Amino acid sequence: MIWADLTSAELETMDRSVPVLLSVAAIEQHGPHLPLSTDAVIGQRFLSLIEAQMPDEVLILPQVAVGCSEHHMDFAGSLSVSHRSFALYVGDILRSVLRHGFRSVIVLNSHGGNQAIGQVMLEDLGAAHPDRSLAFLTWWRLAAPELAGIRSSARGGLGHACEFETSLMMSAAPGTLRADLIPHHDDGRDPAPNWAQEDMLEAGRGVLHRTMRVKSGGDGVVGAPHLATAAKGGAIESAVVAQLAHVIRSLS
Repeated sequence: MIWADLTSAELETMDRSVPVLLSVAAIEQHGPHLPLSTDAVIGQRFLSLIEAQMPDEVLILPQVAVGCSEHHMDFAGSLSVSHRSFALYVGDILRSVLRHGFRSVIVLNSHGGNQAIGQVMLEDLGAAHPDRSLAFLTWWRLAAPELAGIRSSARGGLGHACEFETSLMMSAAPGTLRADLIPHHDDGRDPAPNWAQEDMLEAGRGVLHRTMRVKSGGDGVVGAPHLATAAKGGAIESAVVAQLAHVIRSLS
């Protein structure tokens, strides 16, 4: 069910145990081959698939497309809000949902820059609403064990505009891909010292702050997008949606 498509009267009579889902994403550069909307398209794709699979068991909120992308702002077209603005705005949306009596809320994140403030927001909301179930999920962490079997790249191949994000866009929105501009990065292009190197499925020992231009070596890509395929995109979708369904049913 889609929150914005319901009437007020229809929503008033809805079972308050139905989990409410919100996609939070980003509008930012994704290298030479993917559109600025990549994270938003991916996040919305997952929620569209879960709504199609279990339409009467979920309630989907309007997406928050622009997130915390300050580290991308030296690339043209990137949009960003501050961590404080993100926490206040997204938090207010969720507080509205809770005021209407819904007992379970799941935020599905599709942008790495939203993770830290998302955790802070979750802690604040959880402390204020101890009787509700609140979850913040980032898709590649949610299905990490399953996704590990899909990748072809070595460590470092999954970062930004990478094997996975490119595969997902091949599956979800192939018409937006600039296939002739996909770069070939054998080394993942992250010049960080060993202790700070990471990718979506393998965290580093610590965090070293860098802009995306520095981290990517200049082209905005971290990882191995040349290894992407539409078949991998479909497999990623299946893995993430299966784990999301598990979370939803655990909160219903």
